[in-house]
Amino acid sequence: MNTTHAIRIKETGRPEVMQWQETELPAPGPNDICIRHSAVGLNFIDVYFRTGLYPMPLPGGLGMEGAGTVIAVGAEVTTFSTGDRVAYAGNRPGAYAVERIVPAAEVVKLPDAIDFDVAASVMLQGLTAQYLLRRTYRVQPGDTILLHAAAGGVGLIACQWAKALGATVIGTVSSDEKAALARANGCDFPIVYTRENFAERVREITDGQGVPVVYDSIGKDTYIGSLDCLAPLGIFVSFGNASGPLPPIEAFELTRRGSLLFTRPQLFHYVAKRQDLDAMASDLFDMIESGALRATIGQRYALQDVARAHTDLEARRTIGSSVLLV
Repeated sequence: MNTTHAIRIKETGRPEVMQWQETELPAPGPNDICIRHSAVGLNFIDVYFRTGLYPMPLPGGLGMEGAGTVIAVGAEVTTFSTGDRVAYAGNRPGAYAVERIVPAAEVVKLPDAIDFDVAASVMLQGLTAQYLLRRTYRVQPGDTILLHAAAGGVGLIACQWAKALGATVIGTVSSDEKAALARANGCDFPIVYTRENFAERVREITDGQGVPVVYDSIGKDTYIGSLDCLAPLGIFVSFGNASGPLPPIEAFELTRRGSLLFTRPQLFHYVAKRQDLDAMASDLFDMIESGALRATIGQRYALQDVARAHTDLEARRTIGSSVLLV
């Protein structure tokens, strides 16, 4: 049994519940590996766990993704060796740590050309963009799509990716600064929702037709407006709750508005099979190495300063991705 340091919480609540502690680290199980993190990703799902919106056993850790070096492998692991550069977006919290035991099935090898901080900033968000654009609704050349939070971590990746696929991208943002950033990353029509009615603007841009898909990570505040943006038979993709959970879904509203589809996808269902994880990660890494995608790391914090990072994230003061450096 070795020791390491990690961020732990004993109760849910404000950012101050996160504490830097010495923790015990067991030897890897037969199918596990131990990773020494170089960088850890910061995501809104971390806030959901910290506040209790998403329940988890307590005391516990936070953080869903990281990148670093393998320092030990379990007896039955054949796909990784010590010294391998790796990254992961796991399905259980605990990445806010110097070292961590992770099931080998959840980890992928990291190409030498991709830095650790880039990997930590794109694994969860980049794999999310991959399944949203290539599987939940497969974006085709000529599509016009609506993406909320276009200057956020997922948003900037998805804007670039959708543009590379030949789509026209409409995105909502909260400020002119974020509008400029979204535009620089492939958003054709950034809408500053604090002064414009985004549903009306989408109808103007599409000549009244609406869009075939809305990707919405905001939740409560944008739900009805998002439905108003959809063309008949369009799909509303709800993949986050930044403003709070959605209200109860009225099925007849979807019918009345044109037989709309609704889905609430989660990354970890899309990567549950090893072959899907490998294919999705390969697609993501290929896009990065080709130059079609570039990570936008707007903020870097020391892992011990994670409370400040959460405060900035919840106040929407962040731009692009944020990483915690170990």
